[in-house]
Amino acid sequence: MESCLPILLHSLCFVSLVLQISYASDSISAGQNITDGQTIVSAGGNFQLGFFSPGNSKNRYVGIWYKISAGTVVWIANQENPLNDSSGVLKLTPQGVLTLLNHTDGIVWFSNVSRSTQNPLAQLLDSVNFVVREANDNDLDDAIWQSFDHPCNSLLAGMKFGIDRAKGLDRYLTSWKSVDDPSPGDFTYKLDSSGYPQLILRNGSVVQFRSGPWNGLRFSGFPQLKPNPVYSFGFVFNQNEIYYYFNILNSSVRQMLVLNDNGISQRLTWVDRTHDWRLYASGPTDECDTYALCGGNGNCNMASSPKCVCLTGFVPKYPSDWESMDWLNGCVRRMELNCQGGDKFLKFTNVKLPDTRLSWFNKSMNLQECKQTCLRNCSCTAYSNLDISGRGSGCLLWFGELMDIRQFDENGQDIYVRMAASEVGGSSRGNTGARKSTGIIVGVVLSVVFLLSITVIYVKYKRAGKILAFSRQSHSEDLELPLFDIITIVNATNNFSDNNKLGEGGFGAVYKVTIVNFLEL
Repeated sequence: MESCLPILLHSLCFVSLVLQISYASDSISAGQNITDGQTIVSAGGNFQLGFFSPGNSKNRYVGIWYKISAGTVVWIANQENPLNDSSGVLKLTPQGVLTLLNHTDGIVWFSNVSRSTQNPLAQLLDSVNFVVREANDNDLDDAIWQSFDHPCNSLLAGMKFGIDRAKGLDRYLTSWKSVDDPSPGDFTYKLDSSGYPQLILRNGSVVQFRSGPWNGLRFSGFPQLKPNPVYSFGFVFNQNEIYYYFNILNSSVRQMLVLNDNGISQRLTWVDRTHDWRLYASGPTDECDTYALCGGNGNCNMASSPKCVCLTGFVPKYPSDWESMDWLNGCVRRMELNCQGGDKFLKFTNVKLPDTRLSWFNKSMNLQECKQTCLRNCSCTAYSNLDISGRGSGCLLWFGELMDIRQFDENGQDIYVRMAASEVGGSSRGNTGARKSTGIIVGVVLSVVFLLSITVIYVKYKRAGKILAFSRQSHSEDLELPLFDIITIVNATNNFSDNNKLGEGGFGAVYKVTIVNFLEL
């Protein structure tokens, strides 16, 4: 398990913290400072703030870590500007600015505040939030500065993961470069507000994974995210703020979300008995979580082989590439759309909704209004409910290719994809290959029933010596199946009555061969 948690350093790599002196207080006032070797501890004793060196590095940083697990650092001040010795000092100025100084009193890092205060206090809360506020004002909404607004690689309970437009804040996670170097790495996990918001994991500028849009219950791409006894979660989306959050339901549970240096988002839970962190959940989870693995208009299904298939009504853009499992170029329509009243919609169920960065949404529309809005726009290629809680509400529209769809076994979502009317065949629902498979199954069943009926009759009456054949004697040795004249068949089927009809195949109608009475005459 330790190999899965490279940013969680073993306490032996963190010996420099063991001998540090802790203030009895959880805060410092203007004019006070914290020097290398001193720490402050949150009131409940959960977190500690001071100087540390990660892994095998000799560089010094100011950070916050779990007191029960000194190697588990959750926030760093001077992440990009380490000190190279133990001369650093963290001060709080009379104006309420946290300032980190080196041995020459040069400024290594400072908290960027938009307003000053008369009586500042810097306090480490038991939520792990390090705040600067007026000494007599406990309202965090009035805080001058807080570490929760500047996350590093960790998201903890009570933090807001997203955007505050009013304050101009964008709170997202950035991986460390390595266990020895906490400077910003290659991976970022960020709420993208283009179109309808979703969480996107990038390696540099390249999208690696996305959560899908919030659907009122969970992110569309997280079917495993559901009510549980450990933590609650939610999504806020209003004019000023867009963010995801979670809260721990049991105060004795310690849990956090970490973006490790390999670009994996891990939800970790502390286990007191073993005194270590255990993996609760992670993402991406499998190959189908890889962004756009199946290209445009493709659908990824881990239960299929190969994993990628085209949506019903689409075919591979380059069949030879598809056959060699190169799905990047995706699928194109088999039949062109006819926007002037000739299009219908095909329903796909239990899917991760496509990329919403180029989508349009309306929170007040119902599903029927959403459908009509899509039909009136020739560029609209699909629609779905925005919120699936309750009876469903809102409207989400896509334009152009449908990118990064995957199939789930449960807790997926419905999407209605625009098709030429001939592709739908009068039906507005179905998954890839469903109608074709159903037709094959029905045909096979009817054929089997017919053959079994013939076989049973043949065996029964051959044994009784009552098989009737009208072939010539010279052919009797070669012909073993019963043959009947037209009058016998007409009587047996009640003049080809529909009541005796089993079905139809490629050669015409199939009827019961109810000829017992005729054979016994």
